[in-house]
Amino acid sequence: MELHQLRYFCAIAETGSFSRAAQQSHVSQPSLSQQIGKLEDELGARLFDRLGRTVRLTELGAAFLPRARAVLRDLEAARSDVVERKTSIAGLLCVGVIPTIGPYFLPPVLASFSRKYPQARITIAEEITPLLLEKLRGGTVDVAIVALPLHVRNHEFESFPLTTERLYAVLPKRHPLAKRRTVSLGKLRDDPFLLLRDGHCFREAAVAACNRARLNPNIVFESGQFSSILSMVGAGLGISIVPAMAIERRRDCSFIPIQDEGALRTIGAVTLNGRSLPRATEAFLAHLGARPSKNTMSAS
Repeated sequence: MELHQLRYFCAIAETGSFSRAAQQSHVSQPSLSQQIGKLEDELGARLFDRLGRTVRLTELGAAFLPRARAVLRDLEAARSDVVERKTSIAGLLCVGVIPTIGPYFLPPVLASFSRKYPQARITIAEEITPLLLEKLRGGTVDVAIVALPLHVRNHEFESFPLTTERLYAVLPKRHPLAKRRTVSLGKLRDDPFLLLRDGHCFREAAVAACNRARLNPNIVFESGQFSSILSMVGAGLGISIVPAMAIERRRDCSFIPIQDEGALRTIGAVTLNGRSLPRATEAFLAHLGARPSKNTMSAS
């Protein structure tokens, strides 16, 4: 049984004529008659009585008509649902983010995205980069916001740079260099350092900046949060390095740009290469500026 046979059958029932049904269906009358004959043969029952130029439903044809109409209605509903889903931004979106970016970068981005696409439901997974990459592989995270570049050997991920920020030295207000406009890390080699724990990619960026200054930092305190480190610096327990987005208005700390052209952090969005992304994910990437917005993304 073919769908076009059901359409022809319903057209004949509605118009009461093979010729008018053929005209309405944009098909030749012999072709339409042939398809109705095949349908009747498959059902093993006559659906129409041909009385000269008059066509009437048989008793079995009248019983079959509402069923045929229901099938065509369901098909149209299914087609409309697919079209609607293709042209609207809805569904669940899981965004992964590293802790040194999440509290600073995501809130305004998520707020504006939710206003633009209120039907999209967003969940957040805050983890260090290696765990986020595993979640991308497993499909439990759709897009991850991390520091670039990724230290992976193959091309299993696609990355989109979003912004670059400077690194700052954080000194206690009473530190002799606290009023400098810029500072070289080499001048801080005798200070104790307070850094993020191993596993946080920003720790690697901070240590790399120290290495470029030929400085082996004396790390006396480690934490998983910038807020804890800044409180310790403010108490005079040492110095630290933070990205620009982590700068706070504090009376007990001074934030000074580091004299190093390489003291930068690039933030980017990462997806699993080759994965067919849901429309909500595509819209989020476009909202971030990671991808150009498509015409179909204008609907909300």
